[in-house]
Amino acid sequence: MFLIVGLGNPEKKYETTFHNLGFLAVGEAAAKAGAKFKKKECEASVAEANLGGEKVVFARPVTYMNASGRAVKQLLAKYKCDLAHLLVIYDDYDLPKGKIRIRQSGSAGTHNGMRSILAEVGSGEFARIRIGIRDEEVNIPIIHYVLANIRKEDYSLFADACSAAADAALEFVKSGDIVQVMTRFNPVHEGK
Repeated sequence: MFLIVGLGNPEKKYETTFHNLGFLAVGEAAAKAGAKFKKKECEASVAEANLGGEKVVFARPVTYMNASGRAVKQLLAKYKCDLAHLLVIYDDYDLPKGKIRIRQSGSAGTHNGMRSILAEVGSGEFARIRIGIRDEEVNIPIIHYVLANIRKEDYSLFADACSAAADAALEFVKSGDIVQVMTRFNPVHEGK
C-alpha cells in the first residue's frame, strides 16, 4: 500500500499558485493511474487505484498548507501505511523554478506544510518530490511569492515539472525503491 500526498490549499483562488504545485502533480499522477478524486476522508480529498497489485491512495489535504500534517497522520493510520511507502510532493522555494528533486528523507527546509508533516508523524524518514519555484528575477518575500499565481509564460515549464513528478511518483509505486527513482529522475533535471 502506497500513500502519495500532494500539498496545496483547497480554495479555488489558490489553484494556480506556486503553493499548489503538489496538488497539481498528485492530480496528474492519479489521472495517469486512472483514479479520480471522489471522496473526502481524514481531512483530505482522496483517489484510489491499484497498480500492479499495489493499492495506491492519492491525497490532497484540505487542512490548508500549514496544517497538512494532520491529514497525513490520519491517512497513515487509516490505511496502515508505513513511512517507507509515503511520498509527499510539494513546491520548494530552495530550488530553481521547474526543477524537480527527489529525496528519500530529509528536513522540512523553508516549507511550512512539510514542517507540519514532520511534527505530526515525528520523522523525516519518508520520500519526497520537490518542485522548484524560485525565480531569480522576482524579489518579493517568500510568504507572498508562494501564494502568487504562476505567470502565463511559465505554465509549460511547471506543467512539465508536475508531469515529471507524477511519473516519478508512479515509478516509486511500481518499483518500491525511491533510490532507483532518484537515479532515474534526478539527473534529468540537474541542468534545468
